Amino acid sequence: MSTSVSPRARFAVRSAGRRAERGRPRSSRSRWSAVGFIVPAWAYVACFYLYPLVSNVRMGFQNYTVASFYTGRAPYVGLANYRAVLHGSEFWPTVANTVVFTVASLVVQFSIGLALAMFFRRAFPLNGTLRSLLLVPWLLPLVVSGTVWRWMLDNDSGVLNQALLQLHVVGHPVPWLVSTKMSLIAVTLVNIWVGIPFNMVILYGGLQAIPEQVHEAAAIDGAGAWQRFRHVTLPLLRPVALVVLTLGLIYTIKVFDIIMIVTQGGPVHSSQTLTTYAYDLSFQELTFGRGAAVGNVLILVAIVFAAVYLRSTRETEGGTR
Repeated sequence: MSTSVSPRARFAVRSAGRRAERGRPRSSRSRWSAVGFIVPAWAYVACFYLYPLVSNVRMGFQNYTVASFYTGRAPYVGLANYRAVLHGSEFWPTVANTVVFTVASLVVQFSIGLALAMFFRRAFPLNGTLRSLLLVPWLLPLVVSGTVWRWMLDNDSGVLNQALLQLHVVGHPVPWLVSTKMSLIAVTLVNIWVGIPFNMVILYGGLQAIPEQVHEAAAIDGAGAWQRFRHVTLPLLRPVALVVLTLGLIYTIKVFDIIMIVTQGGPVHSSQTLTTYAYDLSFQELTFGRGAAVGNVLILVAIVFAAVYLRSTRETEGGTR
């Protein structure tokens, strides 16, 4: 018994074969296109992130001096750099300054940012305009902000002291930049001013994502404004708040520009943090190994808090499922 294939069936088979052949080179081209996009990104990350990071970690275990730039020799000294830093007279006061600077900045930035986010959640004329103006401190380069604040905080001609004297808030100019008691407060105020818009924008977006029906239901049940904020808004805002606090901590603990421009870490290291301490060790005392060791401590702190954030986020997502 013989079987015959119709011309239409043969044409369909040939067409399917041609489509399959055309599809193979196209999928290969797609893979190469994907590689073409991925490789430059990974090359950028490797050159400007991984290589400096690995080099800094390695330098922390080396006796790296000015001569090492010419000879290329930097003998490994193990933990000697870390021991020298930890037993130095400036390290622990610098750690205390860093903790005070970071905690005060985070608490005040978050509180004011949340208050502003709650305020701008209401509809009123010029709402968008005012929110845009409040973004200016965040958009300005830190060099510009630090220079302006240094002029404003000047002991003799600073506009802040002049305003406080005119309002009879103080009886004599406040030595913001030249007092060992006020310099850390000064740089903390400047950093708070810079960070408030970031907190406001992220928290405002989190508040906008909370359904209004939830607040209306709580109000119908008799919850007051404070009860709605405490038992409804804050729990629903927790994931966003964790992001803001974690990123704020990482940004704040590595602040360098503001401190160097406003006070240079002085007077007498009273406003020095770990970032400026690492700079002094590396580029003032020219002990690059010890400066790298302090930088590695900062990296370790950032990694620890990032891990805590990721774990808390995972627990939050697991609890909501």
